[in-house]
Amino acid sequence: MNWLDRSRSIAPPGFNRWLIPPAALAVHLCIGQAYATSVYKSALIGHFGLSQTAIGIIFSIAIVMLGLSAAIMGTWVERSGPRKSMFVAASFWGAGFLVGAAGIFTSQLWLVYLGYGFIGGIGLGIGYISPVSTLMKWFPDRPGMATGMAIMGFGGGALIASPMSTALLKFFDGFDPAVDGADWIASGSSVGKLFLALGVLYFAVMMYGVLNIRVPAPGWMPRGWDPSKAKVSAMVTTAHVSAANAIRTRSFWLVWAVLFLNVTAGIGILEQASPMIQDFFRGADGNSAVNAAVAAGFVGMLSIGNMAGRFIWSSASDVIGRQRIYMVYLGAGALFYVVLAFFGGSSMLLFVAMAVVIISFYGGSFATAPAYLKDLFGTFQVGAIHGRLLTAWSAAGIAGPLIVNGLLDAQGKPGTMNAHNYLPVLLTMVGLLVIGFVASTLIRPVDAKYHEPEEELASARKGS
Repeated sequence: MNWLDRSRSIAPPGFNRWLIPPAALAVHLCIGQAYATSVYKSALIGHFGLSQTAIGIIFSIAIVMLGLSAAIMGTWVERSGPRKSMFVAASFWGAGFLVGAAGIFTSQLWLVYLGYGFIGGIGLGIGYISPVSTLMKWFPDRPGMATGMAIMGFGGGALIASPMSTALLKFFDGFDPAVDGADWIASGSSVGKLFLALGVLYFAVMMYGVLNIRVPAPGWMPRGWDPSKAKVSAMVTTAHVSAANAIRTRSFWLVWAVLFLNVTAGIGILEQASPMIQDFFRGADGNSAVNAAVAAGFVGMLSIGNMAGRFIWSSASDVIGRQRIYMVYLGAGALFYVVLAFFGGSSMLLFVAMAVVIISFYGGSFATAPAYLKDLFGTFQVGAIHGRLLTAWSAAGIAGPLIVNGLLDAQGKPGTMNAHNYLPVLLTMVGLLVIGFVASTLIRPVDAKYHEPEEELASARKGS
């Protein structure tokens, strides 16, 4: 297996750096399936006969493991290189689906927790950070754009997974529109078959990324780029901070809090997307004007917003600065949540537009985070610092679904709620974003006492 070693993946002279984004996207588009879990959430609720909160724990475990595995394995990923770490991610992600399928077929929910949640979550975390630092090394002249390219695939994963999963569920379930109607909910066995298919398919696609990823040779720089002429900003350091020292700084924890609050608010829509749009447009007769296919299309629209926001907003941060762009994410996001809460049910176009913009800010916050860390802490161990930051996602993965599902369980049962029942959830999200906006304004450059001495930097680099 030595073909997976970093030394075997160093790019030859003249290698085209634009070949790297497709390899990164191959991984992120696959693990981005996590955003399409709402497509089969109702099916799992019916299959196991449990509440939204109990089924939502599957997603929470996966996100918790994403953050923990990224934090724990961050330095290993940097040391081992993207090829080996992407292979490990593909193995865990594929195996997670297979174990989860066994849990569905045997009606053992703990196996779904273990498979998709725990095992798959490890694949999520390692796969998420594996291409990011590599792309930043290939694009030091445009770090925001680079992280946007790496991470937009994760946001766009549901764009493929949502309609594909819906089509496969209908195929496995023998769906007949004349018999099943608009309120059709897939059977548990069809979800189990879906998991088997996705486990095999995603492993194969991720292997394309494994085989094609490369790291730049030592000392490589983009042609014509002079780092000494890069734009100077007080928020961009030329020094370096180790991962151990980064977590001792106030700036790290403020960025952590900002990401946690923004992600918790975004999960308010993503984790409930498919049933949410159906409930918002449910008539007095109890029937929704939105069928399963339209709801799946809405999940796909959110995926487009999530994916586009990761590239557009992160690229924009190269121009206007990371701190300012986070103020946009949080301040404008809070305003749009208010509009969604009070006026979203009056127009489907308004509902979809507000939700898509909010999710674009959610996605942008993820894509901008690695470049923000590079600005604040330098490039020395930015991959490992990014892994530690993703524990904010883990915490949000617990808090978000618990808040949303807990509030909705108090409002009523799936299939009986309407727009009014979502008011407590959406206004809670507004409060979280306002707190995040205040936290964002408090972020300052890292104190020089946390900077690594040059001789220690040289020694560490030589040792690696």
